[in-house]
Formats: sequence, C-alpha cells, structure tokens
Amino acid sequence: MESLWKKNTTIPPREMLTKNIHTKAIVIGAGMAGILTAYLLQEQGIETVVLEADRIASGQTCNTTAKITSQHNLIYASLTEKFGRHKAGMYAHANQQAIEDYARIIEKENIGCQFQRCPAYLYAREESRVEELEKEAKTARLLGIPAEFTMETELPFVTAGAVRFDSQARFQPLEFIQGIAGKLKIYEKSKAVRIEDHCVFTEHGMAEGEHVVFAVHYPWQVAPGYYFLRMHQERSYVIALDISEWEPMDGMYLGIEEEGYSFRTFQEDGRRILLLGGGGHRTGENSLGGKYELLRKKAREWFPGSREIAYWSAQDCMPMDKIPYIGYFSSEIPNWYVATGFGKWGMTSSMAAASIISEMIVGGEHPDEKVFAPQRFPVAALSKNFTENAIQAVKGLSKQAVTMEEFPKKCPHMGCKLEENPDDHTWECPCHGSCFTEKGELLNGPAQHGFDSYEK
Repeated sequence: MESLWKKNTTIPPREMLTKNIHTKAIVIGAGMAGILTAYLLQEQGIETVVLEADRIASGQTCNTTAKITSQHNLIYASLTEKFGRHKAGMYAHANQQAIEDYARIIEKENIGCQFQRCPAYLYAREESRVEELEKEAKTARLLGIPAEFTMETELPFVTAGAVRFDSQARFQPLEFIQGIAGKLKIYEKSKAVRIEDHCVFTEHGMAEGEHVVFAVHYPWQVAPGYYFLRMHQERSYVIALDISEWEPMDGMYLGIEEEGYSFRTFQEDGRRILLLGGGGHRTGENSLGGKYELLRKKAREWFPGSREIAYWSAQDCMPMDKIPYIGYFSSEIPNWYVATGFGKWGMTSSMAAASIISEMIVGGEHPDEKVFAPQRFPVAALSKNFTENAIQAVKGLSKQAVTMEEFPKKCPHMGCKLEENPDDHTWECPCHGSCFTEKGELLNGPAQHGFDSYEK
C-alpha cells in the first residue's frame, strides 16, 4: 500500500539535527505546507529551518490525489450564508490565488512536475441535488470564480448535472517538492519532542528562532489551542488504474452524494492512469472493512478491463466549519503559527497557508487571513460539530475504561480505545484520529509515539 507518487519519486535524504542552532524561523513538518512556508519565507529573505520527524513529504503529502483547486465540494453557498459574502470571498480568493502561486513557482524554478491546467467538476447522480449544484455555481461566480452549471461530463455513467470550475490544476506533488526542497535547510529524523517559548527540542539537538510554525497535519500540543476539540480526522481510499484503452478524461471530478467518488487522471510512462477515490469514513469507524473492494467493484463496472497498479489511503483533518485553521497558534503565545484542518484539500490549502503565514512573519497583512484565523468563534456554526467531537471522545474513553481486559490496545494520546481497520491493517483512535501499525508503531498523530500491544 504505497502511493504512485512515493513509488516513482525518491527525494535525497537530509542530515539529522545533532546540534543547537539559531535561526529566524522554525517550521515543524516537511510536508507540502511546511516546505512551501519555508520556501516563501526564504524568498523574502527570512532565514528558515525545517524540522521533520521522518522523511520529507512522508506524511499525508505523499498520499494526496494532488488536485490544486478552489472547488472544495459544496462550500461557497454555505460559507456565504454562514459568514457573509465578504469572508466567503476571502476563502475563494485565497484558493484561486494558490493555483496561480503554484504556477509561478513552477515556472520560476523550472520544475517538471506534470503541472497541467484542467477543469474541476462537482457532479450529482440524483435529480434532487441539482438545485444545490446550480446554487453553488451561481455563488462561486459572484465570488469571482470561473464556474458554471453543466450537463456535460466525461464520466462513464449518467449524471443529473455538474458544476464546472475552469483553470484549475493537477500535478505530481513529490516532483514539485523535490524541485523546491533543494534550496531549503531541512533536518530529517529530527522529531520535535518539546517546545519551550521559541526553542524547539529534538532528541539530539535544539533549534531556537523568533518564529515557530506548526505545519504538522495535526498539532499534538493539547494546550493552548485545543485543536483536538476543534476538528476530527477522516480516512479515504484510492486505487490507481491503468485505463490506457479508454478515452482521455481531461477534468477532475468529485461526487456530492454520500457515496460520491473522486476521479483524476495523469500520464505515467506512456500509460493513462486514473485515481479512483472514495469510501471515506471517520477515522476509527471501519471495523468491517471492504473499502478497497468497493472501489474495485466500481472499477470493474465503469472501466472493465482496466488494471489496478496501486492502492493506498489518506487521512485528513476536518475542521468544524469547513475552513482550515491558519494563523496564530494561540492568542496566548506570540510568534507561534499553525496550519491545519485542510479537510480533503491539502494541496491548495497548503499554498494558502504558506502565503498567509509567511506574510504574517515578515510583518505584513494578508488580504485573506481573517477568514482562516484560528481564533474565530462562530458559535452557531460550530456547536453541532463541537458536540459531536466531544461525544466521540467520551465514547472512546468510556469504552477503554470498561473493556480494557478484552481490548488492551489504547491510544497514548489521551487513552481512548483503538479500533482495528482491516483494510489498512492498522489500529485507529476514534477520538482524535491517531493511527498505528499492527505492531503499535505510530503512523499518524496527534499521538507522539506508538503503543505497547500488551499494555493493560
């Protein structure tokens, strides 16, 4: 279970931090958000160091389907209703600008990463959902996005309608990171184990800087910030199919129904490859399995004769109000910043986060930063999700206490009972989304270390 990006791209290793260093800015995490933040800071003359617990882009970045798009499911009509046209416009502008920022960097650094402009579609198969699509298209246009409702798609089944966003993009994410990481100071195998003020301690060294950026997918710090109460994690699944015998699919697609699927193609070694995604669920809620088999069944139905060449899963942090948390980590600590809660749109959100945070660090004001501010408190919009997250945490903790003898595996983050995911052969925390191998090795946080399989 390894993504095609990871199979086909080898980024040269970097040294471990084994000494004490001083720098202007420290970025924790060498995924897309961390690498882009460091790159933009360096462009503006800010000395920056990146600390990575494992390898560059070894986390969620290597598992993305790599869509660079401002089309984030049905979001613009909802944002406009909840927060007003002005803030919805900020969200739209930040993500549209992210596409152009990728294009600028790719041209500047002459990066061969299969960057390609293409349309992105939201589709529905049920007639009852058409009105939502038409409303989304109209709202997106009012916010400055080139969007329109259409009945035409390239999908291998009949749809009731779709929203088309023009001039979106796709690329090979690890080739892009390889193209910009060479100019950055990055320490691998240098996990941040403790932070005091502006000093980040690893197991073998320490970095001190005026600014600290948490670009770690899921912040592990419980306080301040309390991000474990602000979002939950979801897992989704992908299979890669060789569909060279089929007609080209120019657009990228996402279904809006509960059982909607994602489609995105690219070329590899003369083959036309389709990434077919779906089967998403809250992390820790897949005890029956069958997600990959569901995708394989759909592949046989829609692309008979296609050949599977890879399969993998990805994990995403889902914010309460569908807007990522980008900006100051907490009002209590100056010069700490955070980029998290990207939903399922990590590539575009990573660029938006890097742009906003780098501008804040150099002392400027980003035109779209307010809508992403982690200190926002739209109580009406958050209450339902906040309650749901709290209920899940209490259920997990209660289950752990009651059935400890029968199920000894518990999450080292906050002690919730782990649930098995038979599709990925992992153990997952339904409270906050930490994931572990069958042997107890940590795969995803917020836990900071693995668990003992026999701990009671």
